[in-house]
Amino acid sequence: MDPNRDNQIIRFTTFWWGIGSFLIFALLLAVIIVVTRKPVTTLEDAAAVPRYDIKAKVDAAQATALPQAAIDAAIPAVAAKLAISKPAAVEKPDQVVPGSPTAEKLASTPPVDTSAVDVAPAVDGPINPALMEIGKVQFMVCAACHGQNGEGGPIAPPLAGSEWVVGPVSNLIRIQLRGLQGPITVKGTEYKFPVGMAPMAYQTDEQIAGVLTYVRNSFGNKAPAVKPEQVAALRSEVGKPQLTVEELTKP
Repeated sequence: MDPNRDNQIIRFTTFWWGIGSFLIFALLLAVIIVVTRKPVTTLEDAAAVPRYDIKAKVDAAQATALPQAAIDAAIPAVAAKLAISKPAAVEKPDQVVPGSPTAEKLASTPPVDTSAVDVAPAVDGPINPALMEIGKVQFMVCAACHGQNGEGGPIAPPLAGSEWVVGPVSNLIRIQLRGLQGPITVKGTEYKFPVGMAPMAYQTDEQIAGVLTYVRNSFGNKAPAVKPEQVAALRSEVGKPQLTVEELTKP
């Protein structure tokens, strides 16, 4: 029998030598990691660099164009005007509460005449690039459901190659102003979604005309532009219940 195995001093010394060796190894490993480690650059970090540069330039331009002293001097005058201003009563049909008397009154109105809106233009002229740019910006909201390329998604039908998109203009305008619920058949496929499309009546006539023109001339679609005055002619639709396919003009 090895007498060292029963020596308490040797066993105690060996234990602490082991602990010390482990701590020294951990310390050396930590030093190596700290010395050789490089900052981790993610894609988000890389994308943030130009954003911060642009923000700095914008802040500098704003400070030059409108100094803080001018803002501080204008605050008392603006505050005084706000203090004496009185709210004016306005009616906004796009904020009608479903089931309210106003909503029921709007729902009971006769169907709108869309014949004048759907009259095809005598000349299919070129699309205004400015209108297309407006539509491209507005479509960023639509793309969340309809897809970046109009391919459709889990909660919205496709826009690419859709007969509804290149069909009567009044359909698109009314859907934009009132929303749509229930099943709809696009290119021979019936789509049923858990929720309907919400109305986008908060957009201006020009914005609605722009986004509909963009959709009608993107993703392989080709159709005449939508004019702001066509949207304005159907503004009485705002506040009414969501449309169903049965209420639309067949493409």
